[in-house]
Amino acid sequence: MIPVRGVEDRRIAVLGLGRTGLSAARAIMAGGGVALCWDDAEAARERAAGEGLTLHDLGRGGAWEAVDALIVSPGIPHLYPAPNRYVAAAQAAGVPVDNDIGLFFRSLAVPEWDRFETVPRVIAVTGSNGKSTTSALIHHCLEVAGRESQLAGNIGRGVLDINPPGDGGIVVLELSSYQTELARSLTPDIAVFTNLTPDHLDRHGGFGGYFAAKRRLFAEGGPDRAVIGVDEPEGRLLAGQLSEGAGDDRVIRISSGQKLGGAGWNVFVRKGFLAEFRKSRQVASIDLRAVRGLPGAHNHQNACAAFAALRALGLAPKLIEQGFQSFEGLPHRSQIVGEKGGVTFVNDSKATNVDSAAKALAAFSGVRWIVGGQMKDGGLSAVAPHLGNVSKAYAIGRQAAEVALELNEMAGRSLCEVCETMAEAVGRAGAEALAGETVLLAPAAASFDQYDNFEKRGEDFVSEVARVLQKGGPDDPGGEMKDA
Repeated sequence: MIPVRGVEDRRIAVLGLGRTGLSAARAIMAGGGVALCWDDAEAARERAAGEGLTLHDLGRGGAWEAVDALIVSPGIPHLYPAPNRYVAAAQAAGVPVDNDIGLFFRSLAVPEWDRFETVPRVIAVTGSNGKSTTSALIHHCLEVAGRESQLAGNIGRGVLDINPPGDGGIVVLELSSYQTELARSLTPDIAVFTNLTPDHLDRHGGFGGYFAAKRRLFAEGGPDRAVIGVDEPEGRLLAGQLSEGAGDDRVIRISSGQKLGGAGWNVFVRKGFLAEFRKSRQVASIDLRAVRGLPGAHNHQNACAAFAALRALGLAPKLIEQGFQSFEGLPHRSQIVGEKGGVTFVNDSKATNVDSAAKALAAFSGVRWIVGGQMKDGGLSAVAPHLGNVSKAYAIGRQAAEVALELNEMAGRSLCEVCETMAEAVGRAGAEALAGETVLLAPAAASFDQYDNFEKRGEDFVSEVARVLQKGGPDDPGGEMKDA
């Protein structure tokens, strides 16, 4: 645990008692503060009370008297589309609002670091797509290299639940826009911006607000090194704003589809080969085509981001390549879960928006595509350039008929059939797939019409794939099921 610093004898309200809120409350108490906890859900309050935490109804009269700060969980809005009523009350009372990320950054460094040979460092990764895989890949490569590393934030453990890092330790954080937009303290040593595509626009008051939330990690965080994906205009703008000139190697530009020139520090992938250039000279390269855990252009972008961050730490390219080769990917993110008769089954349930799904489709050919769920605004037009990779689509979820109609009209042929359930879709796709094809779950939609979250959806896919693999006939030895 990271005890929160500067809260001795202060009364800190904690709103939202899920993983993040409970972790923050414990860390506040460990730092000598008084945690005043509240959640509208009775079950969450009972869980907190069972831990011995103090409940404090933030809706009653006088609730904000003598409260020094409010800590909110990521899912609680503070501005758009409208402030949460408790947050609005705190703001009206002049109570500062922060989150666990802000507490973490102000509490991590301790006087004991003066005795360390190498001060611990923090790598913070943000962006629309790929930040989980990038963060996990950085962490994996550090472990392969024998370096102390902890993975936390929007992936793995809560930031305040990690152990205090030791001499030379590295903390790798995945940070969402919900986390970066509100943290009052942001001081990463290395900050990574993967890419930017429209998402969470209601929460941020539009695309500009969404970009601004991501940009705070760099503009206010002031990292020693910034790794910036420049395949979108926002990334190019951000890289230019952070750089003092073309040769400024404090900014490392990355791309998954274009050769980057100039005198600066660049990492890019072309035709499956990752290249690192410094001062216009190539200094390293990795063949990513055979790296099974990183298929497709979107994962090659993740590889560029991870490689650049690790090089900024001083890791040798050969050590990084070893980490890449042994990386198996994350559950629900282009995760190979089984093979049978030359057919590969891939779980990309995390592809909850159309841009993510388009990138998944681009990574494979001969795709039996399982698509649908709680669809987002804008439709499926972004996948149109990749429909040539799709042998057939199988629509699931409450909007399955609408999804099938849109895809059939877009393709100009009968491409998609309505299945509604995961069991029906996987069963049909598995039965119809030919050797060399891929059965891909990349829903391009949220999961909440049928599942609690995308993880549950992915687990259902894995379970149904297992059924398909076990159906082998007398001459069929069955399939191989990968670890889910």
